[in-house]
Order: sequence, then structure tokens, then C-alpha cells
Amino acid sequence: MPRTTDRLPFPYRPEAGVLAHRLSALQGALDWAAAATQAAPWVRAVRENPPPFWAMESLLKEYPISSAEGLALMRLAEALLRVPDAETAIALTADQLGRADFDGAADSTLARLSSTAIAMSKKFLPEAGNEPGLMAKLGAKTVVAATLRAVQLLGRQFVLGQTIEEGMKEAASARKRQANLSFSFDMLGEGARTDADALRYLASYQNAISAIARTADPKHAPSQNDGISIKLSALHPRYEDAQNDRVMRELVPRVWTLCEGAAAANLNLTIDAEEVDRLELSLDVFEALAKLVAQHCPQWQGFGLALQAYQTRAVELIEHVAALGRQHRLKFMCRLVKGAYWDAEIKRAQELGLPAYPVFTQKPHTDVSYLACAQALFNASDAIYPQFATHNAGTIAAILGMATRQGAPFELQRLHGMGEGIYREVLKNPAVSCRVYAPVGAHRDLLAYLVRRLLENGANSSFVHQLADESVGMDELLLSPLEQSKPDVMTSTLPLPPELYGSKRPNSLGLDLAVVAHREPLLAAHAALVLPTVPEATGAEAQAAVVKAVQAFAGWNHTPVAERAATLRRAADAMQHQLPRLCALLVKEAHKGWGDAVSEVREAIDLLRYYANVAERVMAPQTLPGPTGESNTLRMEGRGAWVCISPWNFPLAIFVGQVAA
Repeated sequence: MPRTTDRLPFPYRPEAGVLAHRLSALQGALDWAAAATQAAPWVRAVRENPPPFWAMESLLKEYPISSAEGLALMRLAEALLRVPDAETAIALTADQLGRADFDGAADSTLARLSSTAIAMSKKFLPEAGNEPGLMAKLGAKTVVAATLRAVQLLGRQFVLGQTIEEGMKEAASARKRQANLSFSFDMLGEGARTDADALRYLASYQNAISAIARTADPKHAPSQNDGISIKLSALHPRYEDAQNDRVMRELVPRVWTLCEGAAAANLNLTIDAEEVDRLELSLDVFEALAKLVAQHCPQWQGFGLALQAYQTRAVELIEHVAALGRQHRLKFMCRLVKGAYWDAEIKRAQELGLPAYPVFTQKPHTDVSYLACAQALFNASDAIYPQFATHNAGTIAAILGMATRQGAPFELQRLHGMGEGIYREVLKNPAVSCRVYAPVGAHRDLLAYLVRRLLENGANSSFVHQLADESVGMDELLLSPLEQSKPDVMTSTLPLPPELYGSKRPNSLGLDLAVVAHREPLLAAHAALVLPTVPEATGAEAQAAVVKAVQAFAGWNHTPVAERAATLRRAADAMQHQLPRLCALLVKEAHKGWGDAVSEVREAIDLLRYYANVAERVMAPQTLPGPTGESNTLRMEGRGAWVCISPWNFPLAIFVGQVAA
């Protein structure tokens, strides 16, 4: 049965209050000055001796993802991975580069693309670096070949191999170069759209676990063996809160088969984090699996999940997971990440008209949250083995300082293809271990993952981006996030969802149906609703209504526009107040789903407020030019009474929109 209460705090709380709580939790627990001092030599070493992919980071710095040029390169990076022949690749490259303005300096841009291609080729295909085509004088086809080489190999920067066997071979080679490395393999694949998709991903996970188990030592702790990361939305086509019963019935047994395989070989199995609206559902699944682990393999300490520090409920989530571990006498492996869906979470909150954002809106706030979460993980070391996934040198140094004070075991993590330079320096300390999050899969499954990695690399606020930019000084690069975070002075330029349209038109307030507190008023209104009998009008009644409307027109037409607009706004406010009841009517009478019903009522509210604003603007008297001594003023008036017919598919919103206009 769907839960009747949420385990975690309300996700849409004022950011300032949450930030103040996180800052207070860090008082006395963090010495950022010492962390910055420790991190500075790492930064200098990386800048003096850049890792192999510095050329790509430099290119992304020059052409950010937010620019037309960056977008062109990103589209190429994904599309060219699928192109089967050279002629199509040449045509596609020419088309995409022709759409963007690379500063008008084609030769220098293409030279940079070529040098990037050569650098990447030497990394993956040493023999390709000396190809005559790449080294020859730049010509049309040579340039395209260079660009093609760069973007094709870009995918290989972030993906360890196309099969688990390839990935494990690459992992073995990496371990020869760096002894204190382990790997968490991620079989590429986003949300399943069909059950066939889900079963294919399940088979992929099962095959990967079997392959990893063949090289793992079951006598070693999961922290010493390689592991696997799984995505719940890849294992069920309807992984959403509204399908809770079905998910628990169908998904939990699938994931349990993976847990059994991982437990038998003493591997780490991590459930990856998903979007905010799936968090409580993920906890439902996680708790059900934790009970099975406690019953069947309580000695296994490799079961865990990823936690996103950019969520405003992250600390409370850690505390809940720790309590769950203590309840079942288990120890979970918990990977702390910053979070990979920030843009989507912001957009969703705006679209739904939610009271606040479920994620921090400023990077320093997320950094503070990450440090507060790190402290919470160390405080729960009896029930949690912390794993810290970050490429930020200052954050790494701060975590090392916390670990020294706490005396608790932990590991660091990085993404394959990112953070190599910093970790090259950090891992010179043999007491520190690092796990590489290593995606494995065919190029056709790369798009969503590749875009996220490019966005992380290309964001101006990204540490990886700033590390590659030597114009960013050491003090700026390692500036304390605590000093940048002031709860009493919130300087974000991002408006809250209710203020999305500015001060003159409030956004309609919506609901998150994944939150119990938002569902309850809808369900209560539905249970109490009695549909009235609506009689059909006779011809005489229809005629009388028309006469009444015509008679009312004159008085309404001479009503000041400000008063008419105020009437529309009062109607909008009344609808907002009655939103649960109106939604229940749409569900019962028009047989709509709850999500569509909420959207329709909100659309009606927005139309009322929009037309109120338009009327005040359009119907204001306008002075027209005319001959000297003559005054001409244009005034708009209504055309008369209108008939508005409610359509079956939007019986409220379209009807209200017609009437309001």
C-alpha cells in the first residue's frame, strides 16, 4: 500500500533556514584554512603537469556548454558516436560547425580541435597520433577528420569500455599504474520505457556482477573489492510514486536477485540516486531490500545507496539511513555526491509552481551541504561506511581532516575521465583509497550520461572548469564555501517558483503528488465530493441567458478596466483556494488523472491573472498624433456578449480562458 506519511522533512522549505542549519552543524567540525593549505600544492602540481585530457577541459572553457559553439560541439560529441560512415560524419560536422560562430576565426578553432583530437588519440590510440591526415596542413576533410576524432574519443574519456569485460581490462591496467584504486562499474542505461528494456538492463547487471565476482576475493571486505552501481528506474518502466504497489511487487524481487549475487562475492552494490520526486519511493525499495539483507545475509556490508548533497533534505536522509542500519544491525556503504539533475529539479519546481526549490540554488550552499553531510556520515560510522565522490581539491582536503579527527574508515571516489590530476596527487598518500565510478556500455546508450558530464565539466562554477583556467587564482579557487554562504543575505537571482513571472503576476501554486502532505487534500476532497445533477437547458432558458448577457454588457463595458481586472484576480484567488475541490471535480466528472487535473486548474488560474494584466495594458487610453490644436485618444471597448463552449478535454481551463479574455 502507498505510504500515508513521509519519512523526511517537507522538501520545499526556505533555503536560508536550511543553510543556517547546515552552517551551525559545521561549527567546530571544520578547519577550512587548513584544508586550503593542504589542497594548494595539489592544484599547483596539476596546473604544472596537466592530465592527458587538459585539452578537452580547455576547449570547454573557451566554448561553454551554454553557448551556441559549445552546444554544437556537444551535439557532435553524441551524434558522431553513432555515425556509421565517413561521408555522413563529414556532412554532419560541417553542418553543426556551420551553425555556430567560432569567433570568426575558423583556422585557429579548427587547429585547436585538431590538437585536441591528437591529444585524445595519443591517450587511447597511440598509433593514431601520427596519422598523416591529422598532422597534415589543415584542409576541409582533414579538419573534419580531426573534429571527428576528437568527439568520437570524447565518449571514451567518460566510458571505461563498451562491455564489462573491456571495462574490467581497463580497470586492471589502471590498477597497475595506481595501486590503491577500486572500481564501481555502472552499466549505462537510463530509465526503462518498456518492461523489455527493464529486463535487458537486469540481464546486463546480472552479467556484470558475475564477471566482477570472478575476479573478486569473497574473503575481502566490499570496500576492498570492485562493485556495481544500479539504477532503479532502469529496472522498471513505471518507477514513479503513483505506481508504488506495482513497483514494490515487481521491482524489489528483481533487485534482490542482484543483491544475492553481490553478497555471495562480497561486492559493493550501490543504488544510484534519482530525482527528488522518487526519493521516498527509493527509500521504500531500499528499506524492503534492507529487511531481506538482514534476514538472509546480515554479514554482508556491501549494500548501499548514493546520497545527493544538493538536496535540502540530504542530512536528514543520512540520519534516516543510519537509523535504518542500526534497526537491522547492518552497515551500509553510502556514496555522497553533489547531484547530477540540478537543472531538471529547478525546472520541475518552476513548472509545478511549488513553494520553494528542493535543491540549493547556489553552488557554495551545495558545497556547505556536502561538508555537513560528510560530518553526518562520519557521525554515523557505526552504521555507515562513507564514500565521498568529489573532484574539488578543497573538499577532499576538508574530508581528510574530518576523517583524521573522527578516526573513521572511508574512501574517496571520482568519475572515470574526471579529476585524474587532483587524485594523482591525493593518492600519493598510500593510506588514502579511491574508487572510480566507471560507466560501461555501448555508444548508443551514452547520450544522457555524456551530457551530464559535459555540463559538469563546462559549468563556469565547476571546480574542474576553474582548475583548468589559470586566470582563476589560488585564493579564489580554494575560497571557503562557508564564507560565501550568508543565510541572512540571500543574493540568488533565481526567483522562487511562485514569483516566476515577476511581481505583477503571481504564478499559480501547484502540488507535488509524490509528497503525502500535498496528496491528502486532493484525496479528502475527492472522498467528500458529490456530483450534482446538471439539467439540460431548454431553448427558452438558453434564450433568456443570452438576453441577460446582452443586457449586462453595457454596464460591464463601462466598468473601469482596473475594476474588471480586479474581478478576474479575485476569481483566480478563489480558484487557488478551491484547487483540491476543482481537481476532484475534474477527476470525477472528466475522468482526468490527478496530475492533469492539477495542471488544468492552475492553467485556469494563470489565464485569469494573465488576461487581467493584458486588459489593463491594452485598454489604457492611447494618445494619437494629430493636427496642431486637435486631441485624438484611442480607447478600446468590448464587442458585445459572447458564447463560450466548454470543450470536453479541458472543461475548466479553456472555458475560463475564453470567458476571461
